Amino acid sequence: MQRTLTSALRLTRPWRPLQACGCASNGTARDKEIQVRALAGSDQGITEILMNRPRTRNALGNVLVSELLEALAQLQEDRQVRVLIFRSGVKGVFCAGADLKEREQMSEAEVGVFVQRLRGLMNQIAAFPAPTIAAMDGFALGGGLELALACDLRVAAASSAVMGLIETTRGLLPGAGGTQRLPRCLGVALAKELIFTGQRLSGSQAQALGLVNHSVAQNEEGNAAYHRARELAQAILPQAPIAVRLSKVAIDRGMEVDIASGMAIEGICYAQNIPSRDRLEGMAAFREKRPPRFMGE
Repeated sequence: MQRTLTSALRLTRPWRPLQACGCASNGTARDKEIQVRALAGSDQGITEILMNRPRTRNALGNVLVSELLEALAQLQEDRQVRVLIFRSGVKGVFCAGADLKEREQMSEAEVGVFVQRLRGLMNQIAAFPAPTIAAMDGFALGGGLELALACDLRVAAASSAVMGLIETTRGLLPGAGGTQRLPRCLGVALAKELIFTGQRLSGSQAQALGLVNHSVAQNEEGNAAYHRARELAQAILPQAPIAVRLSKVAIDRGMEVDIASGMAIEGICYAQNIPSRDRLEGMAAFREKRPPRFMGE
């Protein structure tokens, strides 16, 4: 069992860094629905995925899902990515959920295939090796909230962010992880209430329930949650990247099993960190009373 766990918990090997770009499965540069941007200077190590589909309020259609999957496939192998932020380029909205107009044109079989891809996207986000942050400055409904739930951390504008799993008001149920991740976040009874009623929450209400880590007053530009998410990312940047990634693995895998198995997972992750140069650097910095310089090695 231990050998199986060790193999499953091993971090991915380094790969070539991804340059800042737009990603699209089809179409020209002008109609890309996401942009990937690697920040520089003091923010080096932070990468942003910006969703920009204004005509549909960032609704999750085939092209947007394909672009997100394509970007994640590259970014997850880039060890220079220390924090990944999901944000919107459309003012007043994070993601309005699934593109129901597009889905209306699908056959029942096509709907099943698409929802499976959507579920796969959320699983890819949840399994991303570095910390992920959702910056919700506006509406995050249905699949939009499911995308945020797949992230490690969530930041919302106190009043302009509106979120909820509203599928039951459309004759549907959450199909991209909402029925599983919301109860793990808030507890079973509260998750059932929110899903059964299709209730919408403001950012401040969501923080009071524990659905988001931080809620902030909105600014004139409409991007206050993004700025708070970036501050949160900046607080993660100085920490040892391997230790942060292994901490994420230990927490995520440990939450799926009993406490004894979780302790075993923690032990395996801790053992993987022992040979790292960053651990030695941390000890040396402590001894020499200086800030550590972690390299992710």
